[in-house]
Amino acid sequence: MEEKKIEKFKKERERLNQIVLKYGGTNIKRFYSIDSQVYRPGVLPAKTKELLGLVASLVLRCDDCVRYHIIRCHQEGVKQAELEEALAIGLVVGGSITIPHLRRAFEVWDK
Repeated sequence: MEEKKIEKFKKERERLNQIVLKYGGTNIKRFYSIDSQVYRPGVLPAKTKELLGLVASLVLRCDDCVRYHIIRCHQEGVKQAELEEALAIGLVVGGSITIPHLRRAFEVWDK
């Protein structure tokens, strides 16, 4: 995946989130707030939380979520070996059905 594609993904995600927040009521906005707050550093560092989000996203087979968490892992300074171990856990938990998503995760990381 080219860097342009990553930037395009980030812009599109932000644009769509703005539409959701424009029309979404209190409950949707509360959920968005919780989602934002839970990834902030706490007892667990943000880096660890992003790896957890990545594994959960891989197991749930959400390519947009995987892409987002790969980008965030890179921003939080995750090392390639850490990423590989986390994705291996996701593969074991999720099974072979996660392989297409694993491929795309490594493709995003590669760029």
